Amino acid sequence: MSKIDPTARVADGAVIGEGTEIGPYCIIGPNVVIGTNCKLIGHVHVTAQTTIGDDCTIYPFASLGTPPQSLGYRGELTQLRIGSSCTIRESVTMNAGTVAGGGITTVGDRGYFMNCSHVGHDCHVGNDVIFATSATLGGHCEIGDFVFIGGLSAVHQFTRIGPQVMVGGVCGVRDDIIPFGLVNGQYAVLEGLNLIGMKRRKFTKQRLATVRAFYQKLFHGPGTFAERLEASRPLAGEDPAIAEILDFIGKGKRPLCLPAIAK
Repeated sequence: MSKIDPTARVADGAVIGEGTEIGPYCIIGPNVVIGTNCKLIGHVHVTAQTTIGDDCTIYPFASLGTPPQSLGYRGELTQLRIGSSCTIRESVTMNAGTVAGGGITTVGDRGYFMNCSHVGHDCHVGNDVIFATSATLGGHCEIGDFVFIGGLSAVHQFTRIGPQVMVGGVCGVRDDIIPFGLVNGQYAVLEGLNLIGMKRRKFTKQRLATVRAFYQKLFHGPGTFAERLEASRPLAGEDPAIAEILDFIGKGKRPLCLPAIAK
């Protein structure tokens, strides 16, 4: 059975999964669904049409499903969907979506959100991400699996970050970041590939060498970037990671984060 502290306020209509603990002074809205074996330690606020998966741990003063910080919001009931086995630390905020943006914000499984990090409205965040202290997403961002965003870094609205990207601390991310990229700087620039992350994902030495050679040709070869990109397209068959990078670039509608010296 679920365990609800007598000081908590759980509205009629809320669904609390078996084995879930709702700690002191939590406030749970009427359209909220919380999965099994979750733990809301205390002073957690969950509202809107928010769904939280199984086995999540949520720390004090987290606020989930609060209205989107958008001037176009008119009080509509919109959604926040959080996956399973997430850790959401103190004072994390995640906003529900907007009607114009599709009406839903999504967060995948096994995410680790450190204190004061923020997921804006209509963002779509993948699995196994880590947001360090005060990492912040503007609205409508797309974040791939296994992304790490460093402390005090902020991502501009509508920006895409591909899978397995490493964003350094205190970065302003204004442009799309290719999968497997490593970015750093006050205004983020591409510094190379996230080799440590790729090794953790079991890339072999041969695969690493192949992808690194492609990266050097694309970003540091002769000619303009547009010319190098066109010349690199036949390399998609050499490794799935190369195909993923090229596909990501091809689908982009915003500027791409480039090395400081790339043209």
